[in-house]
Amino acid sequence: MRRISRVKALPGYPLELEFDDGVCGTVDLSEAVGKGVFALWRDPLAFEQVRIGSSGELAWGGRIDLCPDALYLKVTGKKPEELFPALRDQPIRA
Repeated sequence: MRRISRVKALPGYPLELEFDDGVCGTVDLSEAVGKGVFALWRDPLAFEQVRIGSSGELAWGGRIDLCPDALYLKVTGKKPEELFPALRDQPIRA
């Protein structure tokens, strides 16, 4: 499991991220703004309150948290089985 070691909110809802393995990149979260729990982000000041949680996840108070692994996949363009090799051996079920 990856952990986020640094985060910086940028104007327009992207986040600049650095992970515990040194990988850096930007994730655009603008498409989520205003949807469900992400209504909180309609206020850009609330979006800027992002913090790194105790498990290396991104958190906005007790209302929103984002998985560091999912963000790592977005930044790197990797597939889940590349990050979690055990998934390669799992049968595909429809």
